[in-house]
Amino acid sequence: MSNYNAIAIMQFVEISHREYFRSEFLQPALEKGLIELTIPDKPKSSKQKYRLTEFGIKLKKKLEEIKQK
Repeated sequence: MSNYNAIAIMQFVEISHREYFRSEFLQPALEKGLIELTIPDKPKSSKQKYRLTEFGIKLKKKLEEIKQK
């Protein structure tokens, strides 16, 4: 699974307001265990990226199956 920085994810979901993105998308996804930090001990690192967790991968596959039906 690939790692993405916040800007890349924001572009993918077409959200330009950083604070809104963090509070409404990034933080809830982290709290629900869908994504994880690549540098967990430095959450504010400029090199920080995010990746899907095992739970996030399973959910993605399930949603793709539903979409194909």
